[in-house]
Amino acid sequence: MKIAEKFNLSERQIDRVIAMAWEDRTTFEAIEYQFGLTEKDVIKFMQEQMHPRNWKKWRARVQGRKTKHQKLRNFESGRFKSSQQRQITGNRISKKKY
Repeated sequence: MKIAEKFNLSERQIDRVIAMAWEDRTTFEAIEYQFGLTEKDVIKFMQEQMHPRNWKKWRARVQGRKTKHQKLRNFESGRFKSSQQRQITGNRISKKKY
């Protein structure tokens, strides 16, 4: 039985799980919380949904990636923002100060 059938996922949910699995900062725990799929289920699901070549690329990308595992993250929540990123003030982008 396929994972999508086992968890009774709609087409929209299937697309969302795939998108979340590709996103670097979306953890497997977030996917499990929202859809009930464990990391193992997500891996099998992606293998079922993707062309073998693309699945190998995805698997190499997420394997051991700290941002995909809540326990390995070095920050609690929010987004990383580089100190080099420009500040937006009003409708203008401020110039970088050296």
